[in-house]
Amino acid sequence: MKNETPTELIGALDELLDLERMALIDGELERLGTLLPQKERLIDRINMLDSVEREVLAGVQSKVTRNQSLLNSAMEGIHAVANRMAELRRVRRGLETYDESGRKMKHNTQMSKKLEKRA
Repeated sequence: MKNETPTELIGALDELLDLERMALIDGELERLGTLLPQKERLIDRINMLDSVEREVLAGVQSKVTRNQSLLNSAMEGIHAVANRMAELRRVRRGLETYDESGRKMKHNTQMSKKLEKRA
């Protein structure tokens, strides 16, 4: 590891945060997995510095906050899709209703997988 200046490290982190943002916006979540180790290394190196100007870190901090918000939104979207898919699987297995006396009734909605042979 060469001796990098605080400005170089923060600049590299700034660029990486822009790449992370683009990956989030483009929905390329697998790319985040490759960016995360780089981001962690840069943050660790910045944390080892003796002194860093607060003003210099303010811009990077706002990007970190912005990306975290985008990541949270992406996770909410993934959870919504997973819930919807589970709901669709449940409906395919059968529909549950209640009769006039309040008893639960299950209606099978699965179609037979048998092939009917006609002459």
